[in-house]
Amino acid sequence: MSQLSLDAVVRPHRIMGPVCIRPAKASDVESLSIYFTGLSSTSRNRRFMGARADLAVVAAECVAGADHPDHFTLLAELRQGEGPGTIIGETRYAFDAAARCGDFAISVADVFQRKGVGLQMMNAMERQASDLGHEMIAAETARANVEMRGLAKKAGYEDTGLGDWLSVHLAKRLMR
Repeated sequence: MSQLSLDAVVRPHRIMGPVCIRPAKASDVESLSIYFTGLSSTSRNRRFMGARADLAVVAAECVAGADHPDHFTLLAELRQGEGPGTIIGETRYAFDAAARCGDFAISVADVFQRKGVGLQMMNAMERQASDLGHEMIAAETARANVEMRGLAKKAGYEDTGLGDWLSVHLAKRLMR
């Protein structure tokens, strides 16, 4: 996997303390499971496009692809003092070679939403995908998920018209 300066510290708007965006690793499964459990039911449903009870399995799936060159998960951690950070966001990316397009899912802890974390994570994900040579990235979200649609629009994604009455398909061509 191409190495970005993902461990760079950013200070999203109105967050107390530095936020580090970094690749997930196998030792993050338990922390990621705790993070998913801490999301509101609304945020979990938006992230997984429906109810999921097996959050430990989802967390394991997120880090399992770390050894696959076209799959990765990025974590946003709030750093306060020494020691490990607290996960406040995650994005999972997978490239579909047949469609020649990357696909992603993203979540941000409820209290950190609308503070710039999601946009920073999407930017880091796009840089990583571009470094892998990928040219197109897409996502699907519920039509009712106004927050994700707004974030995607802010990040330069466009509605492709391929969704249905429940979902919106969003895509963006990556700059190289």
